[in-house]
Amino acid sequence: MDREWYDRNYPKYESMRKSAKADGNRLQFHLMPPAGWMNDPNGLCQFQGTCHIYFQYTPFKAGWGTKLWGHYTTEDWIHFREEEPFLFPDCAWDRDGVYSGSAFVQDGEIHYFYTGNVKLTDRPYDYVMEGREQNTIHVKSRDGFRQEEKQLVLNHADYPADMSRHVRDPKIFCREGTYYMLLGARDDKDRGCALLFRSPDLNRWSYFDRIVSAERLGYMWECPDFFELEGQGFLLACPQGVPSEEYRYQNVYQCGYFPAELDFENRNYQLGEFQELDRGFDFYAAQSFEDGKGRRILLGWMGMPDADYDNDVTVKQGWIHAMAMPRELRVRDGRLIQKPLEEMKGLRKSEWRGSIREFGIWKTETCCFEMRADLGEHGASMTLRLREDVFLSYEGQILTLSLGKSGCGRGRRSIRLEELRNFTVFSDTSSLEIFVNDGEEVITARVYSKGWSQSLGFEGTEPAGTVVFYELGGFTVV
Repeated sequence: MDREWYDRNYPKYESMRKSAKADGNRLQFHLMPPAGWMNDPNGLCQFQGTCHIYFQYTPFKAGWGTKLWGHYTTEDWIHFREEEPFLFPDCAWDRDGVYSGSAFVQDGEIHYFYTGNVKLTDRPYDYVMEGREQNTIHVKSRDGFRQEEKQLVLNHADYPADMSRHVRDPKIFCREGTYYMLLGARDDKDRGCALLFRSPDLNRWSYFDRIVSAERLGYMWECPDFFELEGQGFLLACPQGVPSEEYRYQNVYQCGYFPAELDFENRNYQLGEFQELDRGFDFYAAQSFEDGKGRRILLGWMGMPDADYDNDVTVKQGWIHAMAMPRELRVRDGRLIQKPLEEMKGLRKSEWRGSIREFGIWKTETCCFEMRADLGEHGASMTLRLREDVFLSYEGQILTLSLGKSGCGRGRRSIRLEELRNFTVFSDTSSLEIFVNDGEEVITARVYSKGWSQSLGFEGTEPAGTVVFYELGGFTVV
């Protein structure tokens, strides 16, 4: 699918875009595809005052298909512009999809690195140890909209000999004048790891080392990311194939981070215990970047590959998936804390403050709201109805989000908490994001209510505490 093919076929799908736009499940303050399929955020960066958000995009099918890079821009995280697609699978190195990657800003240029997918079909393959090319491609741009010629910088011959055909998702960072590239990988023993390459100039890359956890954590690490924040290092990854536990690893694939000390001079890499970034049903492929204010901003795909629950109600309308809310990362007691961006306050409309008892059963005409509850008794039990069949409850140090039919197969997710001090719920038309204990934990889920029933309020014995409630407006997208 090159640019010419896209332009020629774009008018044929106008009815699909109209159907998507008219869907009552379209989100108000989340980025979505205009139609078709969205997944991983890519190429996140701020350049000359503009934040660029690229994403995996199948524009003419609300399902898995050949990927290109869609593109949104913003200056304030409230007003967005839908830009023309940025990268197309238009060469031999990426003919079956422009897969995930990252951006690195240097000397007035943006350097993009991504995985070009090639799937061989001349005979049967297992597509793990054979039958697939995962090429690392470099593209430069002077404005974030027009790109120069693609350059192949790594292919399978450049990866270690014991790697499977699953090596992808490059992320670039710089340490003491040397550029490093992380690639998520799966070795021939089905152990997930991150490969480390280095370069003096962003063009010539050579293999340097691999990073593994002390104990095996899954068979593949997707979407790696590394950054330092408040004097600490963090390695983000999405391990696949991690066995589920009662209160951890409850999704088919995980998305989280290791506290990390990476000593490149001595090739010594110390990884702490893996922590999940989100404990809900729909959060994956998270990537981060530093903005002009020095904030570390995290974006994640509000979806989950290969899950046993669905989003069929939107597929029927010609679209699927969205981005989670943008989050600022901070550090508390050695762990990452996630907070909604300060700019999200610009969505607030009417405000109400009072006690939990005064809040009662809230009557509102909208399902788009922000609600913060501060609990007076941190160990007290509580149950909050968020939709007619959706509940957030805390009992015996277990916090649980449970969904009924509106979860479309999503059942419950539980977290063990020593205490529940506070939580903030961001409710959109078909999503919930719950920030627990000032962002120590987050729970994200899609939810498809047939109608807003005004069923919002605490049930049973009301805990002591206070509530702040805002009705929210939405993003402006042009």
